[in-house]
Amino acid sequence: MTALSTAAPLKALYDVPAPAKLNLFLHVVGKRPDGYHLLQSLFVLIDWADTLHFERRADGALHRHDRGDALPPDDLCLRAARALQQASGCGFGADIHIDKRLPAGAGMGGGSSDAASTLLALNRLWGLNWSRERLLPIALTLGADVPFFVGGRNAFIEGIGERMTPIEVPELRLAVVKPAMSIGTKEIFSSPLLQRSESVAIVAGFPAANDTRSEDGLERGFQSNEIDRSGERKGSICRDHQTQEIPVYRLYEGWGRNDLQPPAEAASHEVSTALEWLQARYENSRMTGSGSAVFAIVQPSRIDEQTADRNAKQEIDTVTGLESNLKATPEGGFQELPDGWVGRMCRSLSVHPLRGWAED
Repeated sequence: MTALSTAAPLKALYDVPAPAKLNLFLHVVGKRPDGYHLLQSLFVLIDWADTLHFERRADGALHRHDRGDALPPDDLCLRAARALQQASGCGFGADIHIDKRLPAGAGMGGGSSDAASTLLALNRLWGLNWSRERLLPIALTLGADVPFFVGGRNAFIEGIGERMTPIEVPELRLAVVKPAMSIGTKEIFSSPLLQRSESVAIVAGFPAANDTRSEDGLERGFQSNEIDRSGERKGSICRDHQTQEIPVYRLYEGWGRNDLQPPAEAASHEVSTALEWLQARYENSRMTGSGSAVFAIVQPSRIDEQTADRNAKQEIDTVTGLESNLKATPEGGFQELPDGWVGRMCRSLSVHPLRGWAED
């Protein structure tokens, strides 16, 4: 990225990342009178990202230039730039170039991440130097996921996306696959198959910023003298049919579910096919967000096995009809995917690459 200088105003920022997120779980826990659903989820940043480039304009005009497939005329990037310009009264404009690498309609927050990176980049390019607290209200007007990306940390999300509790998540290796079909968010939330989770989670160990280890030496993200490995707090805790206390480490070890997954599978058999494929290969699979992308947490032992079997004979999965030996390309993508599908091996990020571009 372009190095920031205090000696002269910036003219451009190149190679600005806009990383995707995955929902390690997503529970629908209620509905507001205005129709918005109340959610609980764990958002985790990953290293699959769009790339944006910004050039400052003196005339105040805002223009977007697509380096790949054409985006909607008034996308979230332009809306973010316009919102920041109006809120700040800034006279500068910008040429925004987007190299779109994240699949659309995946439930990975690509558009929201682009908008957040736009806010953070123009905050620097225009010399505003606004705090994160000042940027977050603008982010929320653009969409429920945008504040998460501006916040810049993996987080436990509540409400409609506006309530965020930062959480430490150890590095995860993830296989992510996006089938050709995309599913509309409105279609998912209006489906009669959508069910609410029966319990509201209270996550044990917050604030989870302590670098502590349990007795077996594994990082758990909470103080080991508060919760043992079984998930029980040392002492009495309140449990009933309405609340469930969850230790932090279970959130990234496959706890919970995605309540939006059954409607998505009913809307597209490709979602079911992708889930079955990853389940057969990695022994876990789940859809992220409200889109059609699915993922699996890849255990280190599974990576070792795949490396050893790289030259093994290809076999056809009898359940899905897809080749079961999914090879990764040098760029991290997958070689063996049906037409129109995209996917890659990813790693989780501990913080957003632009986390330092706004003061707390």
